[in-house]
Amino acid sequence: MESVLRPYDLGSTQWYVLYLLANEGPVNQRNLTRKLEIERATLSAVISALVRKGLIEQMPDLDDQRQKVLQITTAGRKLWATPPDPIELIATVAFDGVDAEEIATTNRILREATQRLINHKKGNK
Repeated sequence: MESVLRPYDLGSTQWYVLYLLANEGPVNQRNLTRKLEIERATLSAVISALVRKGLIEQMPDLDDQRQKVLQITTAGRKLWATPPDPIELIATVAFDGVDAEEIATTNRILREATQRLINHKKGNK
């Protein structure tokens, strides 16, 4: 993933922030921290880099001025359309020649296992 994104001066977390903003629209920074399940300090550094590059902008939340809302910029949308989707590329290489039904089963098992881990982490065994 890193090697695919490096020519575009993006890290994987930066790419995922752009992905969410491009596909889901503006998002509250606090909600993004929860969604990505990363530390606030880590996300702050990623956001600072994306703002510095002119790819996203931070705006005060209209409901709570202490909070920030993140939005992709025109430059961010332009860059977003440029690199190949690293997830799609990885999946294509990793699952080349594998039956679609087996891939669906694998996805289901991994999704369920991930949910069990999240529930366990939250104490909802």
